[in-house]
Amino acid sequence: MIHLLASTWFACRWLFRCPSRNRVATLIIVAVAALLTHALDSSAATADSAARPNIIYIMTDDLGYGDLGCYGQEVIQTPNLDRMAAEGIRFTDHYSGHTVCRPSRLVLWTGQHVGHTGLIGNRSRSLSGEEATVARQLKQAGYATGGVGKWALGHVDQPSEVDNPGHPNHNGFDYWFGYLNQSNAHNYYPTFLWENKTQVPLPGNVLIRDNPQARGRVSSERVTYSHDMMTQAALAFVRKHQHDPFLLHIHWTIPHANNEGGRVLGDGMEVPDYGPYADRDWPDPEKGFAAMITRMDGDVGKLFALLEELGLDERTLVIFTSDNGPHQEGGHKHEFFDSNGPLKGYKRSMHDGGIRVPLIARWPGRIAPGTQSAHPSAFWDFLPTACEIAGVAAPESSDGISYLPTLLGKPEQQREHEYLYWASSEGATSVGMRQQQWKLVQYRGKRNKQTPPAKPDWRLYDLDHDIGEETDIATEHPQRVEQMLRLLKRDGLLP
Repeated sequence: MIHLLASTWFACRWLFRCPSRNRVATLIIVAVAALLTHALDSSAATADSAARPNIIYIMTDDLGYGDLGCYGQEVIQTPNLDRMAAEGIRFTDHYSGHTVCRPSRLVLWTGQHVGHTGLIGNRSRSLSGEEATVARQLKQAGYATGGVGKWALGHVDQPSEVDNPGHPNHNGFDYWFGYLNQSNAHNYYPTFLWENKTQVPLPGNVLIRDNPQARGRVSSERVTYSHDMMTQAALAFVRKHQHDPFLLHIHWTIPHANNEGGRVLGDGMEVPDYGPYADRDWPDPEKGFAAMITRMDGDVGKLFALLEELGLDERTLVIFTSDNGPHQEGGHKHEFFDSNGPLKGYKRSMHDGGIRVPLIARWPGRIAPGTQSAHPSAFWDFLPTACEIAGVAAPESSDGISYLPTLLGKPEQQREHEYLYWASSEGATSVGMRQQQWKLVQYRGKRNKQTPPAKPDWRLYDLDHDIGEETDIATEHPQRVEQMLRLLKRDGLLP
C-alpha cells in the first residue's frame, strides 16, 4: 500500500509539470483516489473481520450428559464430538436454562435465568421483538446473524402470522431456517419448514390427517428429513458469510422424540436409517435414538471440514451443548444407554440429570486442546460471553457471567456466580439451586382438598462427594440450607 501511494504521488507530480496534461492528470488523480479509498476500506474491513471471531453455537434437543463418548458413552458412536473435545475444552459442570425446551431457550437468548424471564414451564411464550437477545447485540455490532433448527418463541403456523414480533427476524436474526412452532418440531418429516417468513415445502412428506392422536405431527409418507435440510442451510450460511464476522445458531432437534409418533406408531425416534446399529438386537426406538446421535455427529464433522476448507478454523469458536437432560419419550428409555451418566434424574427434574448438560468448545489457537473445566456455568452466561468476544457490552439485564477467561485458559480471571438458580412448574421437583459444591432441590408438597399444603421439602446434596445426589444431608447441615434459602429470599426468588 505504501509503494502504491508513493508511485501515485510521483506520477501526479510529473503530470502537473505539463499544462496540457492537467485535465488528464485530474481524471487520473480522481480515479486513483477512488481506488485507494476502496483498497483502504477493504483492508480495514478485512482486518476488522479478522479481529472479530465467528461464533457457532450448536444446541441439540434432549441430549443427555452421558450420551457422548467424551462424557463416558460406550455404545453410541460420536467420533467428531470426541475429537472436538480432544481439540478444545470440555466443561464438566455446565447447566442448561431449564429442564424443558422453551424456557431453556428463552434463558439462552436473553441471558436471564428463569427467575427473571418468568417462564418456568413449556407454556406458550413469544418474544416481544424488544428483548436484548444475543443475536440483536451482535447484529448491532456488525455481525451477520443466522440460525437453523427449532425456534420455539414465536408461535407461527401460517404465512399470515409471520409478522408476529416473536419471529426470529424481529429478534436479531438476519436469517432463520427451520421450525417456528415448537410443537411442529416433533415431526422430522413435516410438509414444510420456514426460511425467514416463507414456507419451504419438503417434497414427498405427507401428514396423517385421519388420526386425532397424530395431531398433525406424524407423517405417513416420509421422504425429506428435516434435520438434513437444516444442516444444509447452516453450511450454506457459513459459506455465504465466510468473509464476514458471523453468529450462527444451529439448534438441531435431534435426539428429541416425535411424541405423537411414539403414541400412534409405537416408535417416535425418526431417522432415515439405523446406520451402524441396524443389526443390533435392540428395540427399534433405541436403534433410532443411537442412529440420530451418530448422524448428527457426522454433521458436526461436515461443519469442521467446511471451516477448514474456507480457512475459518482459527477465527471461529464452536460451542456444542444440549437444551436440557435426556428424555424418556417416543419409546426410548434413558436407562438403555445410560444417557444421564452418573447423574440423577432426567428431563423435567431439578436434579442434575435434568439440567447438567455437555458443553464442548473448540477454537484452534485460542483454546488449549484437551483441557477440562469444572467452572459452574449456565445458559445465561452465553450472552455476555458472546458479547465479550464480539467486543460489545452485554446488556445490564443479563444475569450471566462471561466464561471467556475459562475458554482461554485464564481461570484466575474467571468470575464466579454466587449461585445458580432454576424453577419449574413441571415434574416432581420445583426449585433447584447450586452454590459451590452444594445442591439444593425442592420437592413439591403433596396435597388434596382436605389437607393443607405440605411443608416445603428441601433436600441438600454435596456434589463433590455425591454427584448422583443419592444422600440428602439437609438435616446434617441446617445452617447451609437456611443460608441458601436466605439468598433466594433476598433476591425475590422465594416468598
